[in-house]
Amino acid sequence: MDIRKEYLDFFKSKGHEVVSSMPLVPDDPTLMFTNAGMVQFKDIFTGTVPTPANPRATSCQLCVRAGGKHNDLENVGYTARHHTLFEMLGNFSFGDYFKEDAISYAWEFVTVNLALPIEKLWVTVHDSDDEAFDIWSKYIDPSRIMRFGDKDNFWSMGDTGACGPCSEIFYDQGEENFNGPEDKMGGDGDRFLEIWNLVFMQYERTAAGELKPLPKPSIDTGMGLERVIAIKEGVFNNFDSSNFKPIIEKLENLAGKKATKETIGSYRVIADHLRACSFMLAQGILFGNEGRPYVNRRIMRRAVRHGYLLGFRKPFMADLYDTLCEIMGHHYTELVEQKDYVKEQLTLEEERFIKTIDAGMSIFMDELKDTKEIFSGEVAFKLYDTYGFPLDLTEDMLRDKDLKVDIAKFDELMSEQKAKAKAAWKGSGDAAKEGDFKTLLEKYGKNEFVGYNSVVSDSKILTLLDEKFNEITSLENGQSGWVMLDKTPFYATSGGQNGDIGALETDSTVAIIEETSKFHDINLSKITVQNTTLKANDTIKAVVVNRHEVAKHHSATHLLQSALKMVLGDTVSQAGSLNDANRLRFDFTYPKAMSSEQIKEVEDLVNTMISRAIGGCVEELPIEEAKNKGAIAMFGEKYGDTVRVVSFGDVSVEFCGGTHVSNTSDLGSFFIVKESGVSAGVRRIEAVCGASATNYANDIISKYNEVQNELKNQDAIAAIKKLKDQIKDLKKEVETAQSQTAAPINETMIGDVKVVVDVVATGDIKKIIDDLKNGNEKVAALLLQAKDDKVMIVAGSKNTNIKAGDWIKNIAPIVGGGGGGRPDFAQAGGKDASRINEAKDAALAFAKENL
Repeated sequence: MDIRKEYLDFFKSKGHEVVSSMPLVPDDPTLMFTNAGMVQFKDIFTGTVPTPANPRATSCQLCVRAGGKHNDLENVGYTARHHTLFEMLGNFSFGDYFKEDAISYAWEFVTVNLALPIEKLWVTVHDSDDEAFDIWSKYIDPSRIMRFGDKDNFWSMGDTGACGPCSEIFYDQGEENFNGPEDKMGGDGDRFLEIWNLVFMQYERTAAGELKPLPKPSIDTGMGLERVIAIKEGVFNNFDSSNFKPIIEKLENLAGKKATKETIGSYRVIADHLRACSFMLAQGILFGNEGRPYVNRRIMRRAVRHGYLLGFRKPFMADLYDTLCEIMGHHYTELVEQKDYVKEQLTLEEERFIKTIDAGMSIFMDELKDTKEIFSGEVAFKLYDTYGFPLDLTEDMLRDKDLKVDIAKFDELMSEQKAKAKAAWKGSGDAAKEGDFKTLLEKYGKNEFVGYNSVVSDSKILTLLDEKFNEITSLENGQSGWVMLDKTPFYATSGGQNGDIGALETDSTVAIIEETSKFHDINLSKITVQNTTLKANDTIKAVVVNRHEVAKHHSATHLLQSALKMVLGDTVSQAGSLNDANRLRFDFTYPKAMSSEQIKEVEDLVNTMISRAIGGCVEELPIEEAKNKGAIAMFGEKYGDTVRVVSFGDVSVEFCGGTHVSNTSDLGSFFIVKESGVSAGVRRIEAVCGASATNYANDIISKYNEVQNELKNQDAIAAIKKLKDQIKDLKKEVETAQSQTAAPINETMIGDVKVVVDVVATGDIKKIIDDLKNGNEKVAALLLQAKDDKVMIVAGSKNTNIKAGDWIKNIAPIVGGGGGGRPDFAQAGGKDASRINEAKDAALAFAKENL
């Protein structure tokens, strides 16, 4: 039985709209990942947006609980049912049906569609919810309905807001299988397995804690697909089900050994983590050191470490990926579509960690020998900072030893590091959308975007908002706020394209449009009024400024992605973009810096596409037709049944909602300004086209002309080569002069070793040290040289007991410096030239003491 399909078809037959799984990155700044089926409906439940035309919905939602408040990572592999990524089946009612139908639907699906034995089913309700108890009593013997308090059977969205009692369905896995003291209803054992939670949102909790009945109660349910599959297949552990078992069997084949009681945990961890990392990669969440990418890295490195325990010393995760596709690829087609890319990213991350895991494990084991109760926070931080071991990985390795890390010390060192280099990631990076947008939608509906076809529109002001999104009737001269037009030519920031700027004009007034954004499908422009008053219902002319230059850069981004795939391979994928009137920035997946030849080839390809004058085409197509046409989708985006496709002949076909040129020739010319790294496996190209490309070329020509004038030579390259030769000759002359005029150096003999310690005013002290070593069988020399207020120190040793590196480390702090090196040669710098003679005396004393 395909339980996922069975569930969705069942609720579709009950009038529910089947809604696809939302991206793992939610449009919610309070969440790191989508962690429940109701997340994509949160704005409906909270009243932020109006109830949809169909107040019933059902979904199978991919969820991740491995970061932030909801984190199951540490339990994965040690329990039968914890996962970093799982699927949540859910049905939802937005003020439509309530307890009676929710319970009826749940009972019908569980007993008829799933055909679970009634005698195996138990139900819990909130101890105050007599209504739910009475409804359940129609279907199940009241003796198998248990009442529990708030801890187990009351759900809240937060400290305030929608909340209500919940009812859970449990499956009895049998006393013969589980008979410990906690194997009872309400206990922590595994005998009674929760499979479905029905939340009855019937109250609004006030700030004072008062529960007020909602006028239209709602339903939110969640059922773990992995648990139900295990029950239907008669296994007591999710990892023994068809969702995971094929991956574990493939892993056994790769490892060349069967899982044992001692090693099965590692097999399960790897099977689970493969799913989480693969789905995150397929949705554009890469490996990195901050935010969501770091969570992905932590999961991946935990899997690699467990592979290490099984004997793997080379990448192996990509070899499991095809098995995952066989299990889940028919429903989540992005796994198959991104197969080559995901495999490449898995392997690259494994290779990065494998380079350091041996050294890291050695340090870990050395410290473990000396650990009695608390593992060193300094060593844990060193493993994290130098060898790439996330803290929870170190904690996981200590778990079997019943040891803990000195977290306080680790956090102290981490804080010091962050103080030196500010963390780049702040929450999700999104601003919270605060405002009564539900009222605006109910009052005015969604406004119409007409900017695809025109940059000027005769429009009416539907309403004005102040800077905090409160509705107002007017904006006076000099005031700023937001405007909602009935039809707007202003494109709202999305898809990497900056929102439009421009003006609202009448016969006597002007309001400057500073930015345009979208809030719950309402297109709003931020304005500052000049010389007059703007009022709601005014008729104005809306004018977009400089859109064409933005469109040029957006179209160039599409051509650039095609060129990159041609030069670097099809596994190149977009990882982010920014397009404005002056430039484009394109982030893409690639493991190393591009060569100058590759950069030139990409640039030439884009300019060839421009010179070919390829016509642009914009179509609205069914999503499957668009995919069959080869259209490239953006990672992590959720698309409807119909999508907008932008094409330039056969060189570029992409899903895109942005604005574009009608012909590639409109771009004029294209220059790559910079290629750089963003994070491991992600590169960035910055480029210009259109007017910005003209300005860029003119600027280079101007600078070149200036160089020619300075060199007084029309062939600047030849002139520079000549200057370099002259400098080289002058350097040789200076070195010769310095060696001839250098002051005598103080020498002394200690035993049979020549010792040279002195302050040298001029000359190359590195060369002097080399000459002393070459000219003597046994020598120890340390020279100091003041340059302005700084000090340079160089030490050398040949056939003596003195190690140059140790000598330097002892002397450099005297002049406020540090350094080191090899036993035969070392150097350092200092900041305090006033103590140079004190350092000289200390250096000679060190030599006498150690020879």
